[in-house]
Amino acid sequence: MRFSKCQNSGMSGKKPSLSKREKQILDTLYQLGRASAAEIHAAIPNPPTYTAVRTHLTNLEAKGQVKYQRDGAKYIYEPTVPKHEVAQSAIDNVVQTFFENNVELVVASLLDSKSGELTPDQLNRLAEMIEEARKRGQ
Repeated sequence: MRFSKCQNSGMSGKKPSLSKREKQILDTLYQLGRASAAEIHAAIPNPPTYTAVRTHLTNLEAKGQVKYQRDGAKYIYEPTVPKHEVAQSAIDNVVQTFFENNVELVVASLLDSKSGELTPDQLNRLAEMIEEARKRGQ
C-alpha cells in the first residue's frame, strides 16, 4: 500500500486555515491514529453526514494535513504531521500567546492550577528536569 502524494505538503511555513469541522475531524484522526471515513464519522460526537466527513477529509488532504492508503474500496487516512510535532507547536503557540514566551510563567501557572495534585514522584521528576536544564545551561 502506498500513501497518496499530497498537493500541499503543509511544510511551507504557513499553516493552512482549517474550519472548525476540519479541526474536529483532524483531532479525531489524531486520537484514532489511522482510520477510514466511516470510523472517523462514528467517533465524532454529533457528526455531520458521512458524505460531509468524506468531503472534509478530501479538503484536509488537499491542504496537506492528511494522507491516505487504499485498502480495497476503502481509504485509510492518517495525519501527515506526527502528533508530537503538533503538540509541540500547540504548546509553543500557547506559551507565546498567553505567557509572553516566559516558560517560568507557564510552569508557575501549571503548579498553581487546581486541576490536579502532583504526586511526590512527579515533583521529584520535575526537580530532576530542572536540574538537567541547569546543567545544560538553559
